[in-house]
Amino acid sequence: MVVVSLHLAGVGIGCSAVPKTEEARDVLSAEAAEAVAVFKAKDPGIERFFEKSYGYAVLPKVFKGAFWVGGAYGKGLVYEQGKKVGYCSMSQGTLGFSFGGEFFREIIFFRDVEDLDRFCWGEFTFSAQATAVALSAGAAAKADYKSGMAVFVMTDAGLMVDASVGGQKFKYVANSL
Repeated sequence: MVVVSLHLAGVGIGCSAVPKTEEARDVLSAEAAEAVAVFKAKDPGIERFFEKSYGYAVLPKVFKGAFWVGGAYGKGLVYEQGKKVGYCSMSQGTLGFSFGGEFFREIIFFRDVEDLDRFCWGEFTFSAQATAVALSAGAAAKADYKSGMAVFVMTDAGLMVDASVGGQKFKYVANSL
């Protein structure tokens, strides 16, 4: 079981964080902008994180599926001081009481340059189940940074029962296009 979980976590690692075509990059940019707008509409209090954070990563569409062993994968954009600086991908592996599938959006805010650098250097792994805030009206007002980051998730569609342990691993590619 653990080997299968680790394999599922690694499935997305081999995939490129950067979309292959200019059209796909434009679609990802539009999806990220839409995700930011949806987060702000759902809870205007999240605006303080956009204003005060040194940087952030937006993963507009992450798919997660599980039957005891789970995995998730998604691509996104990374911003520093409001300017797009690169692309990222996230892969996740879990093990535990998990059944179903869902799509969700995720935004990770970095308090300062060191936290963003840690993310970009690939030293950024955590369990989203333990650190993420499920966004709802007023949730951002009560949220704060933990270990230099604040993580918000919003489920788009699906049905998932999840009481598992696992971790997310991120890959960053600087904007060279």
